[in-house]
Amino acid sequence: MSKISIQTVVPAPAGRAYAYYTEPRHIVRWNYADESWHCPEAINDLQVGGRYYARMEAKDASMGFDFYGTYTQVQEGESFTYELEDGRAVMVQFQETEQGTRVEVEFDPEQENSEDFQRAGWQAILDNYAAYVGYEESA
Repeated sequence: MSKISIQTVVPAPAGRAYAYYTEPRHIVRWNYADESWHCPEAINDLQVGGRYYARMEAKDASMGFDFYGTYTQVQEGESFTYELEDGRAVMVQFQETEQGTRVEVEFDPEQENSEDFQRAGWQAILDNYAAYVGYEESA
């Protein structure tokens, strides 16, 4: 399988877009694919060898899972790459444009779900991130 790539543009300079994406106090506000889910906890040690953790669960507590990654590359304010527990790689890049900051996420698909399903889920989370940044920047 080839890598899956998704993207969005947020109305913030790259430095703030990066902070909204990486700081736990922000992550817990946008990191879910559907309104019936939430991310009650996030921990982020953003350095090579550092760990990323997010607890994802249904608001009714009927199901949930822990999402872990270990950073393999970090360029502060620009990009980072991490490896999931199953060995898949995820790369996130921030590029300032005239319209705002373009955020691109590229990841190795897992084998259980279709690529379309995975793309839609990750894009939904990225769309929540974009909406959150828009709200924070207009406040």
